Amino acid sequence: MSFISVFDVMGPNMIGPSSSHTAGAARIAFLAQKMITGPLKRIEFILYGSFAKTYQGHGTDRALLGGIMGFSTDDMRIRNSFEIATEKGLEYVFTPNEEETDIYPNTVDIIMLNQAGQQMTIRGESLGGGKVRISQINQVDVDFTGEYSAAIVIQKDVPGVVAYITKCLSDRQVNIAFMRLFRESKGHTAYTIVESDGILPEDIADTIRQNKHVQDVMVVQM
Repeated sequence: MSFISVFDVMGPNMIGPSSSHTAGAARIAFLAQKMITGPLKRIEFILYGSFAKTYQGHGTDRALLGGIMGFSTDDMRIRNSFEIATEKGLEYVFTPNEEETDIYPNTVDIIMLNQAGQQMTIRGESLGGGKVRISQINQVDVDFTGEYSAAIVIQKDVPGVVAYITKCLSDRQVNIAFMRLFRESKGHTAYTIVESDGILPEDIADTIRQNKHVQDVMVVQM
């Protein structure tokens, strides 16, 4: 049986009526925008399950838009996220998908396009109490909660890359809490997610990128 703390019962500090539909939504989008180099140009939010049915009434749309602009769950600016996004010139669209039902109830796909033309798709699930899970990156199944600082490495699935990543972190005295590898298929694109007990060195992404098989590195500091 998993442990539930009093903070899980009470929920997080937040703007909006629901820890699942507003705080969780903001948290998913907040994590998503940390995985792509800004500034962002256009965002599409595809909503599933109860997100698709109630996103306007529960303020899920405002929370997602606020999170994608880097607002925390208790940031008062979430209430005015539409206006702020318009002022920033950020294009956005919300697309409810009520046809696909074989999916976790509070799920959103966030399709991000930055000013440099890079596109990334993140799928997130709001688990309740403000807790979330990133379950896909660019259609590859992953498992990332954002509760720890993390390095997310996009790489070619070849021998030696994981050992190289581990050495880079060990050389910088990083204490690894969790390390997992996810891949499309053998020999193709893989994602190594390394979660740390502490803040990661600011230049660790540049260090890991020096390996010729590493395509990109995203550092999410908590």
